[in-house]
Amino acid sequence: MPYADVGGNIRLFYTEDGDGPPLLLVHGWGTDSHQWSWHIDALAANHRVIAVDLRGHGYSSVPDTGNTPREMAGDLAALLESRGIPQVVAVGHSMGGQVVSILAVEHPELVRGLVAVDPGYGMTDRVARRFPRMIDGLRGEHPHAAAEKIDEWCTNAGTPAVIRRWHKRRLYGMPPHVLVQAFEAMFTAPDAIGVRPASDDYLARRRCPVLSIWADQERASWESGLLKDPASRIVCWAGASHRLHEERPAEFVDLVEEWLRAQE
Repeated sequence: MPYADVGGNIRLFYTEDGDGPPLLLVHGWGTDSHQWSWHIDALAANHRVIAVDLRGHGYSSVPDTGNTPREMAGDLAALLESRGIPQVVAVGHSMGGQVVSILAVEHPELVRGLVAVDPGYGMTDRVARRFPRMIDGLRGEHPHAAAEKIDEWCTNAGTPAVIRRWHKRRLYGMPPHVLVQAFEAMFTAPDAIGVRPASDDYLARRRCPVLSIWADQERASWESGLLKDPASRIVCWAGASHRLHEERPAEFVDLVEEWLRAQE
């Protein structure tokens, strides 16, 4: 099985499929790289696709501390170096959208383009007011039930039952300390970038082209003011849920491929 030692006693599980310009696929909070099972075969027809389990998730190492987007981005930089990959287009969903954005800011030489899939940033203060109670639940007696409750906002009536079931089962397999550390680091820690205005200040530092695909028109409109490269694009899929790329995998792949061809 492909594992990479990335320092700090962290081993990342990853897979590689296909050949061509490299794509790095980064999953969201409480999931793993199986999240990309709907997309890998299609993307691998034209790309070298690297799908990775972030620290604390899937088959990768589970440290007692440091399960944060910033540490995860550092792990990815080390993974790319270990594989001799000088530059990628990084694709991140939800928390993964934070992770790849941090990678693009802190290691701009590694990221030639970014695809953010309903990313976990740009939360308003109205939403952020709910986070302390969510964190209390994750620290409580029933952390997986609390995580499942948080996950309810990720789907809607149109989300297939198999997607709901997959994510529920994955959440219940997560170490509770990873769930709470990652959630806090995304939204309430001093250096968190998930809530405005911290999101604005940090994301404006991205210099590469960005394709952002949103289910939320308000946040889509908000992010459009932060994109620096003229090749960047914002798309909003009305009626989709947070799991939009899993609900509409063929459409997602077509959109990503179309945008990548325009960068050539």
